Amino acid sequence: MHIKSLFAAAALGLSACALPSMAMADEVFDAPVATRQANETGLQTAIFAGGCFWGIEGIFSHTRGVTSAVSGYHGGTANTATYRQVVSGTTGHAESVRVTYDPSVIRYDQLLQILFSVGADPTLHNRQGPDRGPQYRAAIVPTTDEQRAVARAYVAQMERSGVWDRPMAVSIERYRTFYEAEDYHQDYMLKNPRAAYIVRWDAPKVEALEEMFPQFYRARFRTG
Repeated sequence: MHIKSLFAAAALGLSACALPSMAMADEVFDAPVATRQANETGLQTAIFAGGCFWGIEGIFSHTRGVTSAVSGYHGGTANTATYRQVVSGTTGHAESVRVTYDPSVIRYDQLLQILFSVGADPTLHNRQGPDRGPQYRAAIVPTTDEQRAVARAYVAQMERSGVWDRPMAVSIERYRTFYEAEDYHQDYMLKNPRAAYIVRWDAPKVEALEEMFPQFYRARFRTG
């Protein structure tokens, strides 16, 4: 299914969170609903990677049922978990967002649907929007066995759906340590709504969230 959006489909080799290119795609693809749901109660934690963490944090900070969205680094070690080192693409980290959510309001599979409908293209390898490198890979990091099972089923369903012309490139990674990013990265969209990158690449994702998922969209930006 196609929906109109400003979501970019081609990376042009710009650096992380750099000024955007004028190139854009006309459409973004909507992911199917997952075939199974996680059996979860109480607040849960999920980790997602999908390009520059500003936009992914912004999306989930506008998602009803999410109580916290924190930008950070996952996949590498503590001594290289800094922005200056991660943007080199050599540390093993991915720019990621740790999401705390209430499964009685929004389920894990619904978070995945939002991520791959408005946040990240699951067919792009080591790139999203204008950003290129392994630090911008699309990745799901389950924090429980049940989440892992749901994630596997969801990616398999996306592969079978026929919605995308390319094979899935999103990885399901083993949980390691999540390192919170520097303070100036937290709530970046809230603090910098007129920044060129935000206006061009990330604000349209939040607009698409409101259009596509009105039942989960909330206007007030919840910091976390």
